[in-house]
Amino acid sequence: MFDYETIRVIWWVFIGVVGIAFVLTEGFDFGVSTLLPFIGKTDVERRVIINTVGATWEGNQVWLVLLGGAIFAIWPAVYATLFSGLYVAMLLVLFALFFRPAGFDYRSKVENPTWRNAWDWALFLGGTLPPILIGVLVGNLILGLPFHLDQDLRTFYDGSFWALLSPFALLCGVSGLLLTTFHGALFLKWRSEDVIHDRAVLAVEILGPMLIAALSAVLLWIFIGIDRPEITQMAGTGAPSNPMHKTVISNGAGWIAHFMQYPWMWLAPLAGLGGFGMAWWMGKGESRMGAFLCSSVGVVGIALTVGFALFPFLLISSTDPNSSLTLWDASSSYSTMVLAFWITVIFLPIVLLYTRFVYRIIWGSVTEASVLQDSHTLY
Repeated sequence: MFDYETIRVIWWVFIGVVGIAFVLTEGFDFGVSTLLPFIGKTDVERRVIINTVGATWEGNQVWLVLLGGAIFAIWPAVYATLFSGLYVAMLLVLFALFFRPAGFDYRSKVENPTWRNAWDWALFLGGTLPPILIGVLVGNLILGLPFHLDQDLRTFYDGSFWALLSPFALLCGVSGLLLTTFHGALFLKWRSEDVIHDRAVLAVEILGPMLIAALSAVLLWIFIGIDRPEITQMAGTGAPSNPMHKTVISNGAGWIAHFMQYPWMWLAPLAGLGGFGMAWWMGKGESRMGAFLCSSVGVVGIALTVGFALFPFLLISSTDPNSSLTLWDASSSYSTMVLAFWITVIFLPIVLLYTRFVYRIIWGSVTEASVLQDSHTLY
């Protein structure tokens, strides 16, 4: 059986996979909702756009629930710190997500233009606010959050919601929105025809350079403008969890030095920028699947860049570096992680296979004719 150190790394990988699955699938859902009021000019066109994700949006959103549950079970200290300190931000994400099920289910119930237009903008908000707020969260994970632990390992958050909105975090929020909107435009292009397809191509042409420029600015800011903390002393990686059994200095060797220590990590940002660059170049042409797959590579590359950059940190404390939470000292007990491991090994492949089956069954272009023909079963 795995030792404590190995099972911690395995769970870091598992939770990373769940996080990437969320960004990949819910990412294009968010993007399609953001583009809805702008690409869809008539009621039928907007119904076409909605139904490109209508059969899968609920399943895609479950990845977020699974991510939260996994963090709660495996990294309870991280869960407690995030959901107590960032309570307002988390509630804003939750409230924004409320618009989505209501919008999808009620939008077409009443044949009234005002009613439907209001729900279209509700879906826009439900697809736009979460990626901005999640991007702001990622920015603050890199900058560090203002929290500290007392001798009883209780978390105390020392900041406020408005303090999260620093220039760097806002840039990350804008980058998150551009990422999901670009990813959604490519998905919409793949699953639509005629005028909606053409407008999605135009959105890809406009958004691609903006996304690459924003991500490049974020990476440059990280490498030259932000200090990375450094662990100078800590208990063994297989020791029982106690975040206070380590020493961390706030000004370490830097983010570039961290990547230079493990040169293979550079593949992640290269894949991110290169994938989005190829997606933009191919998306302007006739490519559908190829462009979307390149965008998916870009999403995975950016997600891995964040994970590799933070490793082994999970949460960095900007006010008390010694309270920072790492992979090695913020996890559940060994028995809990092993039990959860076997549950995951059994059920995660089933979830992935079922998801693949669903997409295979519902795949194909959504057209105005198909929406009008099935007006009572489609959104």
